[in-house]
Order: sequence, then C-alpha cells, then structure tokens
Amino acid sequence: MKTFHCRTAFISDVHLGTADCKATYLLDFLRQLRCERLYLVGDIIDMEALAKRPWWHATHSAVIGELFRLARGGVEVTYIPGNHDAPMRALHGQNFGGIRIEREAVHVGADGRRYRVSHGDEFDPEQLGRRWMLQLGEAMHRFICWGNRRLHVVRQRLELPYLPLSIIVKSHIGKALAYIRAYEERVAGDARARGFDGHICGHIHFGHVRELGGVLYLNDGDWVEHCTALVEDHTGAMELFHWSERPTALGRASRELVWPSPAAALALAPLGLCRRDLSELHRAA
Repeated sequence: MKTFHCRTAFISDVHLGTADCKATYLLDFLRQLRCERLYLVGDIIDMEALAKRPWWHATHSAVIGELFRLARGGVEVTYIPGNHDAPMRALHGQNFGGIRIEREAVHVGADGRRYRVSHGDEFDPEQLGRRWMLQLGEAMHRFICWGNRRLHVVRQRLELPYLPLSIIVKSHIGKALAYIRAYEERVAGDARARGFDGHICGHIHFGHVRELGGVLYLNDGDWVEHCTALVEDHTGAMELFHWSERPTALGRASRELVWPSPAAALALAPLGLCRRDLSELHRAA
C-alpha cells in the first residue's frame, strides 16, 4: 500500500451515521496517512441525523477504528466537535483511547505560523438563526446530497470517477458563493483580530485555501460532498487535497506563495486536472 506523508492533517464534516458520508474514500486516506498530528475539526459523527433516523454502515465503524489505530500508533489526535456532534463538547479536556477532545485548538506550524482551529459554526450569521430559514436550507442541502448520492452510484456502476454534483451546483449559484465569501471574510477577520496568522475550520462543506487581509483562511472541506483534507508538510506549507479515485492538490499556502483554490478547481478536481490546469483556471476566474 502506498503511503501519504505529512506533518499534520485536518479533516472535518465526515457525518458518520448518514448515507451521504463517503467513508470508503476516507478509509483509503486514513490507511495511507502517515503524520504526527491529526485534527478532527467537527461533525465527525452526525448525532443530529442519528437521533432522527438511526443509520450505520460497516465502513463507518472502520473509520472510527482507523482513528483509534492512528492514536495508538503515536499520532497526536485532537477532536474538536462541531454543531452536529455538539454533545461531545461537554467532554472537552478528556481523553478517549488516545483521542483528546477540545473545544478549539491553537496549531503552531513547522514554520512558526499560528492558527486557531475550530469547527466554524460560531461564524454563522445571526439572521440564519430563524428556524424556518434553517429548515429550508437544510431541506435544499439534503435534496442536493440525495442527487449527489444517486449520481455517485450510477458513475460507480459505469466505472467512472467520483464527481461532486453538490459542489458543481454551489459553484454556479451566485447567492451560495456570496454566502461562502462572506463567511470566509468573517473567519479571517476574527483571526486577524486575535493576532493569528490564520484560521483552520470546516462547517460549510467548501474547502478553500485563501489569503484575506494578511491572514490565511484554510477550510478543510468535507467527506460528504467533495472528499477533501487539509495537510501541512514538514516545511509548514498548507495544502488542500481532494481524495477519491484521483487524488488532486487544490490549493497551497507557504510563507513564500499562496496558491488559492478557485471554485472551478473544487468542482473539477476529480476529473484528474493537474496543478498547471488548475492554476490556469484560477487566472481565468
């Protein structure tokens, strides 16, 4: 088996306990992963979904087993619960099988840069607190994920690579992109105000590497729609990876250069575009 080496890995929004979770791809990533630290940045187990409709697959148990295996093998694993596994926040400061639970964390990169790490739901705008708007948004998201799941089954039967329909849809809806950009600005603004070099989060299921006003916004994406992880190499550079049949680098941020990940790259990465192609897409955007 091939191995994937890095200093640190960040994953979030796995949503174990839902049919939309792409546990098979995540298992492949975890089994190849060789790192010193692993951050689980929230919504790992979807307790909300399980409370409404119990659903579980053997691959979901296998994912949990891999996480404990990594912890037993000496990897420093930190679990920062999100809004879908919020009950776990009450256990902050405790250690389970080598996995430490925290509400948030400060990660110091190999190059000395300091990042606040949190799930990111604390940056939801206040106006989205209206119950009917939340329900409408969740219903639309469930419908898109349902379509994404059906498309995935068909493409598997045709032996075609994974294609994230939901990301393609988001990338072509102006209001969705406007919401994402506003969210990124809020996260970056908070990191700037706190004196951090950047913020690492998940929550909105839209992985991104972006510099905003001198700080880095780093979103590790999800394993429901786009199957992405954020990784730090041993120089301190941060890179976003899509991981399915064709692992693809989507964006990179070192001290010398920030290579952002445009929406087009997120949508088309599973087609196996190389870094040169993605760079050209970014320049054209």
